[in-house]
Amino acid sequence: MNDSKIHVYFMPGMAANPTIFKHIHLPHEIFEPHLLEWFVPSKNMSLVDYARTMNRQIAHENPVLIGVSFGGLLVQEMAKLIAVRKIIIISSVKDASELPRRMHFARYTKIHKILPTGLVNNIELLAKYAFGETVTKRLSLYEEYLSLRDKVYIDWSIDKMVNWQQSELPDNLVHIHGEKDTVFPIRNITDCIPVKNGTHTMIIHRAKWFNEHLPTIILQ
Repeated sequence: MNDSKIHVYFMPGMAANPTIFKHIHLPHEIFEPHLLEWFVPSKNMSLVDYARTMNRQIAHENPVLIGVSFGGLLVQEMAKLIAVRKIIIISSVKDASELPRRMHFARYTKIHKILPTGLVNNIELLAKYAFGETVTKRLSLYEEYLSLRDKVYIDWSIDKMVNWQQSELPDNLVHIHGEKDTVFPIRNITDCIPVKNGTHTMIIHRAKWFNEHLPTIILQ
């Protein structure tokens, strides 16, 4: 392995596996991509402890961490524990103020505790949780991307999302956000690189944009 390259670690969104990045191609002369995967947390595991465990998979100094949606929250927590070159979050949030109103409501009412997450094998319901989309036409596509269908993991992820707090933003964070994101509406987002017509699943459907812009964003 050529350690003169910039090592880039990709973290998918909630319940998703790394195939969401399969159309993302960085110039191999400069970058070395690495794919991270979710695991089912132990009972009462904090997001910080989860990040600490995930960091054991980081095998290079000063990597670039790229996280999508809930994965964006995780890479921010990971970066608090190790030195990183840059943090790039996509379709995600930087602090609690950017969460949508329904998630603030859930935090105070605990209504998320009674969501029917036991039905996670219903791919349409899982896609609604993970992608914020009503899936009707591309079920096989979403079945490929959404492979972690464990109730413990889903419950944990939703709880950690709605209760996430961050007071200080890291200097080396870049936020990329779609103008048509329905999970985290861009009206709540500050200081981001907007992607015209980008949705919450733009890492899949707008791969061309990322292939054109990610190398420059990483190197800036």
